[in-house]
Amino acid sequence: MSTVLIHAKIYTGKRIIQDGYIRFGQTILNVGPITNFEQQPSDRIIDASQRTIVPGFIDVHTHGGYGADSMNLDPQVISRIVNLMAHEGVTGVFLTTMTQSADAIAKSMQTIKMAAETNPRILGIHLEGPFISPKYHGAQPTEKIQKLDVDKITRWNTLSGGLVKILTYAPEMRVDPTAVSYCREHGIQMAVGHSDATYQLLNQALPPHVTHLFNAQRGLHQREIGVVGYAMLSQAKVELICDGFHVVPEAVQIAYQTIGPDRLELITDSMEAKGQPDGMYQLGGQPVNVFRGRATLANGHLAGSVLKFADAFKNMIQFTDCSIASAVKMTSTNQAEEFHLKGKGFIENGYDADLNLFDNHLDLMATYSYGKLVNKN
Repeated sequence: MSTVLIHAKIYTGKRIIQDGYIRFGQTILNVGPITNFEQQPSDRIIDASQRTIVPGFIDVHTHGGYGADSMNLDPQVISRIVNLMAHEGVTGVFLTTMTQSADAIAKSMQTIKMAAETNPRILGIHLEGPFISPKYHGAQPTEKIQKLDVDKITRWNTLSGGLVKILTYAPEMRVDPTAVSYCREHGIQMAVGHSDATYQLLNQALPPHVTHLFNAQRGLHQREIGVVGYAMLSQAKVELICDGFHVVPEAVQIAYQTIGPDRLELITDSMEAKGQPDGMYQLGGQPVNVFRGRATLANGHLAGSVLKFADAFKNMIQFTDCSIASAVKMTSTNQAEEFHLKGKGFIENGYDADLNLFDNHLDLMATYSYGKLVNKN
């Protein structure tokens, strides 16, 4: 039996269908204007009038949520938090590690690999550190910072089963050229982040990805434009935490106007307190206080977020007045294209049936993952 959503406004990632239908099982079978719809005996029809349908979200930077960290060593716990992220519209995840010991990261790689074997929503791993700058460590523990090492990256990627997709590093910290070559050969995007790199250095290194714009990186100055300037002038894909805390709405507007929807990628950078009440939590073994949506360390540094992805999608539109089509690029299609995620990022024939349904107020009403209803409000 196939599910058919009818009379919805559909943003496929390639086109906008004002009054359309989607027939799907685990994958998209047909999508098009309602005038092309011909009911089949096996169809289960659902009226989606007053609904806007967009591709499922892809979060390439999350440290966890719902009471657990992405580096938890129980694969069932990892799978559980990924499933709960589907309730905020996330149908694909890069679980993100922190600056920790080499052995701790290795154990995390093995755990995530086991979780991914039974949970196809785990699309990859983002290594955020440990090869970063102590000057811009942010919420990363400085005592665990290490020198970029090809043997460590090779070990971690092997233990993960090749799931590593992003490595956040500081290019100014004695970079091993063989490590850079390994990443390129194995499809791992080198991302500048937690870095004091100059624009000149970055123009030589040309990292194709920038980690959480404006946060924990050399900022924009009229005589040295740093990492932020590189993000604005290069062709790199650029992460943005659209929660209003890490990046205030006016800075989101600046990022959108200078970088644009073809290169921005919204992330949550969430930690274990997402979906939980205010209180004390931890990130990388460090105590974190969460109060009114803001997560901070004892020194006042922001410590990840408690942002839900559906809120990031809505915030982006409200902060910038961008179109839904542009928001779709920044939440699904850019990620799918950058990381060559087969079957992801678009609502077109043959793609995975990962769908988010919103009402006219941009509130998330339902999510389908691989054709299965996983969330309904």
